[in-house]
Amino acid sequence: MTNGTGAEVVVDLDAIAANTAVLRERVDRPLMAVVKADGYGHGLVPAARAALAGGADSLGVAVLAEGLALRAAGVTAPVLTWLNGPGADFAAALTADLEVSVNAVWGLSEVVAAARATGRPARLHLFVDTGLSREGATMSEWPELVAAAARAQADGDVTVVGLWSHMAYADAPTHPTIGAQVRVFEEAVGIARAAGLTDARRHLANSAATVALPETWFDLVRPGIAVYGLDPLGGNAADHGLRPAMTVRAQVALTKRVPGGAGVSYGHTYTTAGETTLALVPVGYADGVPRAGGNCAPVLAAGAQRRIAGRVCMDQFVLDVGNAAVAPGDEVVLWGPGDGGEPTAQQWADAVGTIHYELVTRIGGRFARRYVGSAGAV
Repeated sequence: MTNGTGAEVVVDLDAIAANTAVLRERVDRPLMAVVKADGYGHGLVPAARAALAGGADSLGVAVLAEGLALRAAGVTAPVLTWLNGPGADFAAALTADLEVSVNAVWGLSEVVAAARATGRPARLHLFVDTGLSREGATMSEWPELVAAAARAQADGDVTVVGLWSHMAYADAPTHPTIGAQVRVFEEAVGIARAAGLTDARRHLANSAATVALPETWFDLVRPGIAVYGLDPLGGNAADHGLRPAMTVRAQVALTKRVPGGAGVSYGHTYTTAGETTLALVPVGYADGVPRAGGNCAPVLAAGAQRRIAGRVCMDQFVLDVGNAAVAPGDEVVLWGPGDGGEPTAQQWADAVGTIHYELVTRIGGRFARRYVGSAGAV
């Protein structure tokens, strides 16, 4: 431990590889492992290498910089990058052999300009908005985008390799929007096929759809959170054969005996019921521990799960451990796979009213990251 707090995020690379293999076997078609947002907080390059070791066929990232970082690290697998605003450095992307996605004709124009400047035709995906109302061309805009892309392909500036969209409610597998989005997507694909974009692969399924909605699998799937062993449906990951890859741990920095009636942490939102031992844990909201975890979030300490006592502070929080034996240097586990008695990220999410995606992508600050397992190791 070099950060003086004993705080570390431990990432199991073998779990990432095993999760990828489980998903790949389930769908029996190409799998794009999504490693955006620093590998969902697990580390961009190690997570990517582990997913590829587990059988991922390609990788997905949000922004160009993430794709370029993978290439700089020597990752040679196909990589798609999709969240590209005006002025994105498509020339660098094409030079690095990244696949790119566009939502609109103006984006396509920028890609074509980069292809002509570099002499490297773009491998292009076209994104259609089928009902999420986020990224993507609307169905009224789609025919124009498709026609422009077909012209660019005929000119040799692009090869359209993907037609895709994203789902709003895949984590609620019976929601009526699912069938509606599939129908819109199929209509959009028909328009593209009629325009001559006959070789582009169709992809729609995120993690939740990958585990629960075979009718959305099409030509490839794009799981993200499930690769890291977390259940996109908010349940038990083991039900899908997945294992959480992240364990978040710290060490007790100080213990003290206090009398009953002692107010704990800012605002005294917690008061001791009787004489007790308090343990100070030196991580807080500056490190991604949600402030909302005060008086509700569980941790494993002194052999049992215990709720944080009082408010989470910027750099620290307090536990009331009663008369349990605890000493400075003892381990405290915030969340992990759950099989050692520790809480899971799902338990934390339920406690603080969020989703585990937010927890694993925000944890950081003074936590050191340490890798275990050998999958994808260089």
